[in-house]
Amino acid sequence: MMECTDRHERYFLRLLTKRTLLYTEMVPTGAIVHGDRERFLGFDPFEHPVALQVGGSDPGDLETCARAAEDFGYDEINLNVGCPSNRVQSGRFGACLMAEPEVVAAGVAAMRRVTSLPVTVKTRIGIDDQDTYEDLTAFVQTVADSGCGTFIIHARKAWLKGLSPKENREVPPLRYDVVSQLKKDFPALEVIVNGGIRSLQHARDFLAELDGVMIGREAYENPYMLVHADREIFGEADDGDLPGRRDVLDRYLPYIERRLRDGDRLTAITRHLMGLFQGLPGARQWRRYLSENAHKEGAGVEVVCTAVERMKELGSWVNRQALGGTGGGRDRGEVVE
Repeated sequence: MMECTDRHERYFLRLLTKRTLLYTEMVPTGAIVHGDRERFLGFDPFEHPVALQVGGSDPGDLETCARAAEDFGYDEINLNVGCPSNRVQSGRFGACLMAEPEVVAAGVAAMRRVTSLPVTVKTRIGIDDQDTYEDLTAFVQTVADSGCGTFIIHARKAWLKGLSPKENREVPPLRYDVVSQLKKDFPALEVIVNGGIRSLQHARDFLAELDGVMIGREAYENPYMLVHADREIFGEADDGDLPGRRDVLDRYLPYIERRLRDGDRLTAITRHLMGLFQGLPGARQWRRYLSENAHKEGAGVEVVCTAVERMKELGSWVNRQALGGTGGGRDRGEVVE
């Protein structure tokens, strides 16, 4: 989720769900060790619970990142061993580290020595020709022996040569059966599945046998699906109507104003709002207006307000609260006005 789950996106998502654990985009260890930590690690307390995801392999650098994560107040630090991009491989981190489980184990052990935060690992089910179930279990066992108790498994292998990062999210087939078997063989570990999950109902199906579900692209492209998560996944009581999309925007506007005063550009924020009306009448007009106006010099919250007003000019329209096939949601009509 590089360039997706930055602080603006996470604040926005927290308006939709209180309980879902949010992850930062993957931050290279070098950026934290040598760069502007406030830029790379700063976040609003409203985002809790939030996990820092890092990419790297040097134990000393990972120690530094773990200390920084605790100092900044993160709730978890996650080591990414699943990203297949060439840039990541050249830095010796990401999915290529599946070929070096001892290196990953050493990094996990280094982080655990200096922080009380949970240290977790996100990985694939295999890479290139190193993709047997025996390869995966050997990797998991080695890293688990270093003290990692939680593995987030993207249920696809990664081809490090020949496929782009986008193709690596789509071309290798999903093997959810591999993740299920891993949980059976390592019952003491927390095993979380990732990859291709398009609805909360799909997520609930996995929770019958696994410990958690990570949703990436679908939550970014269709964020309103998460408005159901606290009730349907975490079992919170039904204490009234869910907020509509306009309600969420109204609550987000003060945040936008604060960030603009701090020097952020509007387009850096509104790019995360493109999917809010996904699948509804007027969604294209919403995206177009933001795209054509948010980048202009001096653009402010009035751009977002005008984009909503232009949708209203199309007339009243209604959608179903159970958008995305979540199941269990009420069929209450929502009129944007």
